[in-house]
Amino acid sequence: MEITVEKVLDALKYVDDPDLKKDLVTLNMIKDVKVDGKNVSFTVVLTTPACPMKDMIQNACKNAILHFVSKEAILNINMSSNVTTKKESEASTLKDVKNIIAVASGKGGVGKSTIAANLAMGLAKQGAKVGLVDADIYGPSQHIMFGVEHENPGQADFEGQSKMAPVEAYGVKLNSIGFLAGPNQVIALRGPMATKALTQLFYDTVWGELDYLIVDLPPGTGDIQISLCSQIKLTGAVVVCTPQNVAIADARKGISLFQLDQINVPVLGLVENMAWFTPAELPENKYYIFGKDGVKNLAHEKKLPLLAQIPLVQSIQESCDAGRPAILQETTPQAIAFMDMTQNVAQQIAIQNASHTVLT
Repeated sequence: MEITVEKVLDALKYVDDPDLKKDLVTLNMIKDVKVDGKNVSFTVVLTTPACPMKDMIQNACKNAILHFVSKEAILNINMSSNVTTKKESEASTLKDVKNIIAVASGKGGVGKSTIAANLAMGLAKQGAKVGLVDADIYGPSQHIMFGVEHENPGQADFEGQSKMAPVEAYGVKLNSIGFLAGPNQVIALRGPMATKALTQLFYDTVWGELDYLIVDLPPGTGDIQISLCSQIKLTGAVVVCTPQNVAIADARKGISLFQLDQINVPVLGLVENMAWFTPAELPENKYYIFGKDGVKNLAHEKKLPLLAQIPLVQSIQESCDAGRPAILQETTPQAIAFMDMTQNVAQQIAIQNASHTVLT
């Protein structure tokens, strides 16, 4: 039986994207189909390089061709990606940023900055173009977590105006309020002044082309958070919490913040940090120091995805202090948990964007 491009495309119409609930051909995710005798090649353009179902989709494409076209087909399937966006273009330094994701918490001390750093690093490891804004004005830490506390943003030109060039570390473009003050200096800014300073971090930095810009928000639900979230066009938000009841109560407020009429930002899901303690000498043991499944239960109650449960492991803290995000430890349980979180966040972003755009 002769193999043709038309037969290949017809077969691939039986392969659905599990998140978008449509077939790959309708979604325009199949590119560059070529047939030479029994040799068949094509590219599948996913909605994110961090797609958790990449292998499953590739196998489904292979099986569709072998079943519906020819069992003798010799396949070369290239898996690529083009990150989707629902963000409208704007005449600012953010014009080439596809998605802006806030990482928030109802209270301090839950590891929000650690989650933001490893999320940014995880997306970069998967091949995405990533930036990170440390907007935690009273407790900036990203410049320390990425080991660049002694560096400063450079100068860059944007449409004839002098702007800041972000610091780059591990492939992530970074700007932090921490670069603007010395280690012993207090950033003494009140309400409107603080919001203005943070807004300038976004619009006075030449970010260039980014798939994702992660924002490490200040903890809490006050004026700074509300003003910042209403001024910056966010794709979605990730809320970080620990399992104990007092933190859960504040997480509810954090979720409610994004549901305010003047903000109206989709909550992509929840991350349970410090979900259990695992000693280095007993890597299989779990001790639920702060309670068990508190954030998991909250996610179920609010009908939101539970994006990850991150263990309390000493090496995560040590990695932060050493300026090397823990996700870079590759095969450790905490690195695997951070990568699963990264893929789940990217998946939720693609789902959010699906009703606004299709790949072109």
